[in-house]
Formats: sequence, structure tokens, C-alpha cells
Amino acid sequence: MDEHIAKARVLIEALPYLQEFRGQTFLVKLGGSAMEDPELVDNLLRDIVFLEVAGINPILVHGGGKAISAAMKEAGLEARFVGGLRVTDAASIAIVEKTLSEIINPRLVNGLTQSGGRAVGIPGNQVFLGEKLPGTDPETGESVDLGFVGRVTDFQLEAIHAAVRDETVPVVSPIARLQGAESQSLNVNADLAASALGARLQASKIVYLSDVRGVLQDPADESTLIPTLNRASVETHIEQGVISGGMIPKVRSALDALDAGVGKVHMIDGRIPHSLLLEIFTERGIGTEIVAS
Repeated sequence: MDEHIAKARVLIEALPYLQEFRGQTFLVKLGGSAMEDPELVDNLLRDIVFLEVAGINPILVHGGGKAISAAMKEAGLEARFVGGLRVTDAASIAIVEKTLSEIINPRLVNGLTQSGGRAVGIPGNQVFLGEKLPGTDPETGESVDLGFVGRVTDFQLEAIHAAVRDETVPVVSPIARLQGAESQSLNVNADLAASALGARLQASKIVYLSDVRGVLQDPADESTLIPTLNRASVETHIEQGVISGGMIPKVRSALDALDAGVGKVHMIDGRIPHSLLLEIFTERGIGTEIVAS
């Protein structure tokens, strides 16, 4: 009996959040090593189906860096990064696009369907328009040609809106079409693509699921998780070196999304089973939330 009462208490704890978020849009970005464990991915996809059944409109943007590197290695190409961005030549962009849009994306769509949900895969170049991103060598400060690496400049949202109206989860890959070109694709950082799309859709939440717990005061000690950040504390932590490396563009893109009208941004560890539900539907959450002020 005690076990059943405990389960009921969990549902009651979630009730005000279910009431608050019904009808709202959540942008969920999946990346990192959380994508490498099939059981964790299945848990996440069930969580997303739960959101949709609860009346929330989830949109999934995914990365795939490790799978891309493996595909490039198999093709005899060496992965090279500048400032955390993958240098993407003509041969590489074909592999990037195929891996993201033809392998990972359909796999996630199939997982959502098998969990009882409805989902549609939308290649990113049908959603994102972009321009080439200039690169800078972080050691020398010199300009570097990143090849077909881009940033999002505009959107085509018809397919997204149609899926949401049909109570179907859109699953989007981080590929943009070069603005003004007929067919040239650009490789876009998945965090930045998710942030841009969430901002354009005025999502209530953007949730980054990766292989880090959140923002830690001490990266070697998960007990030093910082539960909440705002703009002032973000800049302070960057100056102090607490936020560094690839986390800097992620948190700054989160602040840009908040400035554009997104309600909150969450950074959570996708390696924790059902971390998405724990973050959204419990009082304490399990990651770092970034708020406007």
C-alpha cells in the first residue's frame, strides 16, 4: 500500500506543472554520449511521448557528433575541429548530412513510434536557412576556413507547424540550407540550431540533454551543481573560469534565447534515466536552469 501511495504523491507533485505547461512548446535538444546508450535513448523518447500525451508540444533537435566522426573514419576522412567546430569540406558535408538526416533522425522517429507516439522526421535543411560561419583559430587568432559550417539566419516553419497541429513530434536534424543556394547544405552546431529554433518558436522551455550534469562550480565534483543561473551570474562564472570551453557558447546562446522570449533554458544529464521528466515535473529538478533575471 505504501508503494502505491508514494506513486500517487508523485502524480500529485506533477499536477501543477501539467496544468501550467499544457499547450506550451518545449524544444528538446539531444546530444552527447547520452545518444550512445539505446536504453537511455528509449527512456528519453518515452518521456517525450509522455509530454505530448500530457498536452505539451515537444520538438526534438538532435546532434550526432560521435556517429559522424565514426562515419568519417570509415570513409578514410580525419575529423578536424577548430574552436569546437567541425571543419566540413565537400566530402565531409555529404557524410554529415547522411548520418544526421538518414540514419540518426529515422532511428529517433522509429523509437518515438515504438513508444506509442507519433513523430515525423524533418531534415534540417527543410527548416533552417543559413550562412557560412567564419572560423578563428583560438590559439593564433587567425581566420580559418571551416568549409560548409554555418549559422542559422532564417527559418521555414511550415513542416514544424503542421506536425504540431497534427499532434505529432517533429524530429529535426541540425543541417541548414545555404541561403540563396538551391541545394548546398551547411553543418550547424546542434546546440545553436536548437537555441535559434526555440527562440523563433517562442518556446516555453529549451532543454539541453547531454552528458554533463549541468553547470558545476567544480567540474570534478557533481555535488557542486549550480541549480539556477541568470545573465549576471553567467558572466561572473565565465570571468572566474567556472564556465569555460564549449559551455560558453551554449550558455550564451541560452541567454540569447531568453532575450528572444523563451521562458527558461535547462541543461541536464541525459545519462540519468527519465531526467527530462525529473527536471520538468519535480520541484527541485536535477540540472541547471538558466533564467532571464
